[in-house]
Amino acid sequence: MNFCTTRALLAAGAFAIAALPALPGGATGTALIQKPDGTMKSYAGVHIAVRDEALAITSSDGQGTLVFGKAACTKIGALVRCLPYDATLLQYGGKVHIALRSGTVWLNPTQSSQPLTHSSAKLPPRGVLLLVTTKAGTIVSLTGRVDEVVK
Repeated sequence: MNFCTTRALLAAGAFAIAALPALPGGATGTALIQKPDGTMKSYAGVHIAVRDEALAITSSDGQGTLVFGKAACTKIGALVRCLPYDATLLQYGGKVHIALRSGTVWLNPTQSSQPLTHSSAKLPPRGVLLLVTTKAGTIVSLTGRVDEVVK
C-alpha cells in the first residue's frame, strides 16, 4: 500500500474514533514488555492516543511515551490493520529510535465490537490491539481503547 493511502486510512480511522463519545475517566490500556532475557513488566493505566496519524502510548506516570509513527495500513472489514516499521521512545527528555523486526496493530474505529480476522476475539469500540517485536528481541503488547485523538 502506498504512503498516501496509508495516511488516508489512518486519518479516516482517527476521524471515526474522534466522532465517538468520550470514554469515562482515565486511561484504558495495559502494556506488557518482555525483554529478551524473559523478564516481563506490566504497565496498567496506559494512555493511548492517535496524534498526527501516529499511535502514542504513554505510561500512567507520564514518564515514557512510545510512538509508532510509520506503518503500512489497510482496512480489513470494519477494522484497520497496520504493520508498524518505526518506533521512537520519548523518555527522560530524550528520543531513542526503536528498530522493529515485526508487528501488527489492530484498530477498531467503529461504535461496536468487531471480530478480529481468523479469531473468536472481538475488538471493542475504539479498541486497540498491538504486538511488536524489536530487533533486539523485546516484545511489546498492548490492549486498550483510544483515549484521545489529536489531529
